[in-house]
Amino acid sequence: MRKILASVDFGSDTLKLIVGEYFKNKVNILAVATVPSKGLNSGFVTNAGELIGKLKELFKKGEEMLGLPITKVIATIPANEVRFHMNEGYTTIEEDIGMVRSIDIIRSMQSSAYNQIEETEELATIMPIHFKVDDEIVLNPIGKQGKKCSVKTIFTTVPKKNVLPIVKCLNKIGVEVIDTTFTSIGDYYEFENKEMKTEVGAIINMGHMTTTISIFNKGILTNTTTLQMGAIDIEKDIAYMFKVPKKEAKDIRLNLALAHKRNVSEFNKKNYTNKDGEKITVNEYEATEIASSRIEEILKLAKKEINHLTKKEIHYIIITGGISEMANFSYLMEEVFGHFARLGVTKELGLRSNIYSTSVGLIKYYLDKMNLRNQEFTIFNYQQLDELSGTGRKININENSILGKIFGYFFDN
Repeated sequence: MRKILASVDFGSDTLKLIVGEYFKNKVNILAVATVPSKGLNSGFVTNAGELIGKLKELFKKGEEMLGLPITKVIATIPANEVRFHMNEGYTTIEEDIGMVRSIDIIRSMQSSAYNQIEETEELATIMPIHFKVDDEIVLNPIGKQGKKCSVKTIFTTVPKKNVLPIVKCLNKIGVEVIDTTFTSIGDYYEFENKEMKTEVGAIINMGHMTTTISIFNKGILTNTTTLQMGAIDIEKDIAYMFKVPKKEAKDIRLNLALAHKRNVSEFNKKNYTNKDGEKITVNEYEATEIASSRIEEILKLAKKEINHLTKKEIHYIIITGGISEMANFSYLMEEVFGHFARLGVTKELGLRSNIYSTSVGLIKYYLDKMNLRNQEFTIFNYQQLDELSGTGRKININENSILGKIFGYFFDN
């Protein structure tokens, strides 16, 4: 079976839809679509009507590129007010079978979360720390002989307001949400390597309205926090200093400002009209001075938050998100964190920008969940897969409740 999945990243500046196929240990991008966000603020739905309109536009773009309807997705949700839980669960292995099957993994993980979640909350993630078959600790128990399969998990919960409005908006346009999770989970899976699976580290995503700092211990999210600061604050600073409207401030950030003043030029300049109707000229040096000051502030605050989030030794720091795409960002990153931090690089063809790190990582995350269960999944039926594989077919490669989660795609399929 072809493993094809779709994800939607609900960014405050841009909605991003990705369709990717997992093949030969890589995600090959089949379709990518973006539209400006509306009806969202820091990942929360503020105007469902506006958001639904934008989602229709987004999916139309993706479906035109793919040539098939996209009706199942993984979606991001805000990590605000997240709660972390550690618990154990188990299931008895059927005597006539005597070995662990996918259903035993499902039942043991279900048991670890059962009756642990408040009525006002939703299950966001559930990650196994390790399994036991009888008294033997194993990472993957599938096929092991025994009488009892138990698991130790870390699972997270968030208020229903983080999840249900997003799910309802997608349902309104005929799209089913097969899973929801945090942006940081997607980022981790996009940049994951062998060392990260055994170490403690941090991932910083510098977005449009927020900056998220997350701690991972051996691949498991153990803590996270969100700063209400991002690219929009750079634009506000620029708008204030040059007395220009928001649109012009964004243009200055995108086309003149660098993240660090090294090798900037006063001769690279553009003309604008300020709020008083006066013609002004802004050069690269002036724009960079304002932008780099704000970015440095965000990075230093993120560094402090890492120390608050964990007392364990940090072995890696990865920085991603739209701000990290700014020229000279690595210079400023090194000044704040030294050689300890590295810039996340999204490498998939058609997605060579860190604004997509979460989107493609969500697909890898869900595939990992399926692999744990020894199962395969695709968003298309056999007829659609045949159509997708048809001779001469051309694809443009371009840039409700706890039970609903537990007994949904992760636990029932």
